[in-house]
Amino acid sequence: MSARSKARKRALDILFAADVRDEDIATTLAAAAKRAASEPAREASWLYAREIVDGVVDHRDEIDEQITTHSRDWRLERMPAVDRAVLRIAAWEILFNEQVPTAVAIDEAVELAKELSTDESGAFVHGVLARLARAA
Repeated sequence: MSARSKARKRALDILFAADVRDEDIATTLAAAAKRAASEPAREASWLYAREIVDGVVDHRDEIDEQITTHSRDWRLERMPAVDRAVLRIAAWEILFNEQVPTAVAIDEAVELAKELSTDESGAFVHGVLARLARAA
Protein backbone atom coordinates (compact mmCIF):
# COMPACT_ATOMS: atom_id res chain seq x y z
CA MET A 1 0.00 0.00 0.00
CA SER A 2 1.39 3.39 -0.97
CA ALA A 3 2.09 6.15 1.54
CA ARG A 4 -0.78 8.20 0.10
CA SER A 5 -3.19 5.28 0.41
CA LYS A 6 -2.15 4.88 4.04
CA ALA A 7 -2.57 8.62 4.53
CA ARG A 8 -6.10 8.51 3.14
CA LYS A 9 -6.93 5.72 5.60
CA ARG A 10 -5.47 7.76 8.48
CA ALA A 11 -7.44 10.83 7.38
CA LEU A 12 -10.56 8.68 7.16
CA ASP A 13 -9.97 7.43 10.70
CA ILE A 14 -9.71 11.01 11.98
CA LEU A 15 -12.75 12.33 10.12
CA PHE A 16 -14.83 9.27 11.01
CA ALA A 17 -13.88 9.39 14.70
CA ALA A 18 -14.72 13.08 14.98
CA ASP A 19 -18.04 12.50 13.23
CA VAL A 20 -19.27 9.54 15.28
CA ARG A 21 -18.06 11.05 18.56
CA ASP A 22 -19.61 14.40 17.61
CA GLU A 23 -16.22 15.89 18.43
CA ASP A 24 -14.44 18.86 16.92
CA ILE A 25 -12.09 17.65 14.16
CA ALA A 26 -9.27 19.75 15.65
CA THR A 27 -9.50 17.77 18.90
CA THR A 28 -9.39 14.43 17.08
CA LEU A 29 -6.56 15.68 14.87
CA ALA A 30 -4.53 16.78 17.90
CA ALA A 31 -4.85 13.33 19.47
CA ALA A 32 -3.78 11.72 16.19
CA ALA A 33 -0.81 14.10 15.93
CA LYS A 34 0.30 13.09 19.41
CA ARG A 35 0.20 9.40 18.42
CA ALA A 36 1.97 10.14 15.13
CA ALA A 37 4.85 11.84 16.94
CA SER A 38 5.73 8.47 18.43
CA GLU A 39 5.71 6.79 15.00
CA PRO A 40 8.52 8.39 12.95
CA ALA A 41 8.47 5.56 10.40
CA ARG A 42 4.96 6.61 9.39
CA GLU A 43 5.79 10.31 8.98
CA ALA A 44 5.18 10.42 5.23
CA SER A 45 1.65 9.08 5.53
CA TRP A 46 0.96 11.29 8.54
CA LEU A 47 1.96 14.48 6.71
CA TYR A 48 -0.43 13.82 3.83
CA ALA A 49 -3.19 12.66 6.20
CA ARG A 50 -2.90 15.96 8.02
CA GLU A 51 -2.96 17.87 4.72
CA ILE A 52 -6.17 16.06 3.79
CA VAL A 53 -7.87 16.72 7.13
CA ASP A 54 -6.79 20.37 7.13
CA GLY A 55 -8.07 20.72 3.56
CA VAL A 56 -11.42 19.16 4.41
CA VAL A 57 -11.76 21.47 7.42
CA ASP A 58 -10.78 24.56 5.40
CA HIS A 59 -13.22 23.79 2.57
CA ARG A 60 -15.91 21.86 4.46
CA ASP A 61 -18.89 23.96 3.38
CA GLU A 62 -18.01 23.81 -0.32
CA ILE A 63 -17.13 20.11 -0.15
CA ASP A 64 -20.39 19.25 1.62
CA GLU A 65 -22.37 21.35 -0.85
CA GLN A 66 -20.76 19.50 -3.78
CA ILE A 67 -21.40 16.10 -2.21
CA THR A 68 -25.02 17.01 -1.48
CA THR A 69 -25.53 18.37 -4.99
CA HIS A 70 -24.19 15.22 -6.64
CA SER A 71 -25.56 12.58 -4.28
CA ARG A 72 -29.02 12.56 -5.83
CA ASP A 73 -31.48 12.92 -2.99
CA TRP A 74 -29.17 11.68 -0.23
CA ARG A 75 -28.65 14.16 2.57
CA LEU A 76 -25.25 14.01 4.28
CA GLU A 77 -26.89 13.11 7.59
CA ARG A 78 -28.44 9.98 6.05
CA MET A 79 -25.18 8.65 4.64
CA PRO A 80 -23.12 6.16 6.64
CA ALA A 81 -20.38 8.03 8.51
CA VAL A 82 -17.68 6.11 6.62
CA ASP A 83 -19.17 7.15 3.29
CA ARG A 84 -19.32 10.80 4.39
CA ALA A 85 -15.66 10.75 5.37
CA VAL A 86 -14.58 8.96 2.19
CA LEU A 87 -16.55 11.39 0.03
CA ARG A 88 -15.10 14.41 1.82
CA ILE A 89 -11.54 13.15 1.32
CA ALA A 90 -12.03 12.40 -2.37
CA ALA A 91 -13.94 15.64 -3.00
CA TRP A 92 -11.08 17.60 -1.45
CA GLU A 93 -8.56 15.78 -3.65
CA ILE A 94 -10.65 16.34 -6.79
CA LEU A 95 -11.50 19.98 -6.12
CA PHE A 96 -8.45 21.30 -4.28
CA ASN A 97 -5.41 19.04 -4.79
CA GLU A 98 -4.02 19.29 -8.29
CA GLN A 99 -1.29 16.75 -7.49
CA VAL A 100 -3.78 13.87 -7.37
CA PRO A 101 -5.38 12.80 -10.65
CA THR A 102 -9.17 12.67 -10.41
CA ALA A 103 -9.26 9.00 -11.44
CA VAL A 104 -6.87 8.11 -8.60
CA ALA A 105 -8.96 10.02 -6.04
CA ILE A 106 -12.10 8.22 -7.19
CA ASP A 107 -10.48 4.75 -7.30
CA GLU A 108 -8.97 5.15 -3.83
CA ALA A 109 -12.28 6.35 -2.41
CA VAL A 110 -14.21 3.47 -3.95
CA GLU A 111 -11.73 0.94 -2.56
CA LEU A 112 -11.98 2.43 0.94
CA ALA A 113 -15.78 2.39 0.75
CA LYS A 114 -15.83 -1.23 -0.43
CA GLU A 115 -13.43 -2.29 2.30
CA LEU A 116 -14.90 -0.36 5.22
CA SER A 117 -18.56 0.38 4.55
CA THR A 118 -21.73 -1.25 3.25
CA ASP A 119 -22.06 -3.53 0.23
CA GLU A 120 -23.63 -0.68 -1.75
CA SER A 121 -21.14 1.99 -0.68
CA GLY A 122 -18.58 1.41 -3.42
CA ALA A 123 -21.12 2.03 -6.18
CA PHE A 124 -22.68 4.96 -4.30
CA VAL A 125 -19.31 6.66 -3.72
CA HIS A 126 -18.31 6.07 -7.35
CA GLY A 127 -21.53 7.61 -8.64
CA VAL A 128 -21.31 10.71 -6.47
CA LEU A 129 -17.65 11.32 -7.25
CA ALA A 130 -18.06 10.68 -11.00
CA ARG A 131 -20.83 13.31 -11.14
CA LEU A 132 -18.78 15.71 -9.02
CA ALA A 133 -15.72 15.23 -11.24
CA ARG A 134 -17.71 15.87 -14.42
CA ALA A 135 -19.03 19.13 -12.95
CA ALA A 136 -15.63 20.27 -11.61
